[in-house]
Amino acid sequence: MPEFDLQFTLVLVTNGLMIGLMYALIALGFVLVYKATDAINFAQGEFVMFAAFIAAAGAYAADLPFWACALIAILCMVVFSFGLERVVLRPLIGRPVVAVIMATIGIAALLRGFSTLVFGAGTRAIVMPVGDEPIYVGPVFLPPVQLVSAAISLAFLAAFSWFFLRTRMGVAMRAVADNQQVAMAMGINVPRYFALAWALAGIVSALGGVVWGAMLGVDNQLAQVGLKVFPVVILGGLDSVIGAVIGGLIVGVVENLAAGYLDPYVGGGTKDFAPYVLMIIALMIRPYGLFGKPQIERV
Repeated sequence: MPEFDLQFTLVLVTNGLMIGLMYALIALGFVLVYKATDAINFAQGEFVMFAAFIAAAGAYAADLPFWACALIAILCMVVFSFGLERVVLRPLIGRPVVAVIMATIGIAALLRGFSTLVFGAGTRAIVMPVGDEPIYVGPVFLPPVQLVSAAISLAFLAAFSWFFLRTRMGVAMRAVADNQQVAMAMGINVPRYFALAWALAGIVSALGGVVWGAMLGVDNQLAQVGLKVFPVVILGGLDSVIGAVIGGLIVGVVENLAAGYLDPYVGGGTKDFAPYVLMIIALMIRPYGLFGKPQIERV
C-alpha cells in the first residue's frame, strides 16, 4: 500500500471537498423534487446534460461570454421545468409514486435522444474565463476551473439555504414538504409549489451543467453525473438540504482518497464504485440517511 503522505493526502482531501460541493449542488435538485412531491427525479442527470448542451450551444453558435451562456441555460431550464411539470407531471398528482418515477425515467431517455438529435454526438466545451495555471495555497495546488466551480456551487447552496429558511415562499415549500394536506388547509397553493420545486430543480441543473461541463466537456456522458450523485442523496437523506451538502462533501473526499491510495493496486476504477460502496453501507446502518427523517408506518 502507498506510504501515507500528508501533503498528498491534503491535496486529495481538498480536491475532494471541491468536487463534493459540485456534487451537492446537483444533489439539491433531487432533494427539492423529493421534498415537494415524494418522488425521485431519475432524469436529474439528463437535466444537467441538457442544460450544459444549451450553454455550450450559446457559446459555440453566438460566441457569447460564459456568464451569458449560464444565464440562458438557467432561463431555458426554468421554462422547460415549468412546462414539464404542467404538461406531464401535474396530471400524475394523486397517482402512485411509481407513476412519477417511470415518467422521469421516460423523460431521461427522451432528453438523451433529443440532445443527440439537436446538438450532435460530439463533445463541446464550456470555457470559463479563468487561467490554466494552478493556484497554490501552501502545499496544496488548486485547478482554477475546479476552484471557481466549487465557489459557484457554494454560493448558490448558501442562497438556496437562505431561501428555504428566510423567505415566505421557502417556508411555504417546507410546509408543503412536511404535510401537503395541512398546507392546503392553511391556504397554500400546493400545485404552485410543486411547479416551483421543479423550477428550482431546473436552476440547480443549469448551474450543475455549466460547472461540470466546464470541467469535463459536454456530451451525452455528462448525464452520468446524475448517477454519481445518487449515493450523495442516499447518504445525506433524500429530504434534507444540509444532508445533500454533507453527503456531497463525504462522497467527494472518499472517492478521491480511494483513487489516490487504491488505484495503484487495482489498476484504476475505485473512484467510480467507492461512492456506491458507501451508499450500501449507509443503507444497512441508517436507511433514511444521515439527516433524513425516519418514516414510521403503522400496520
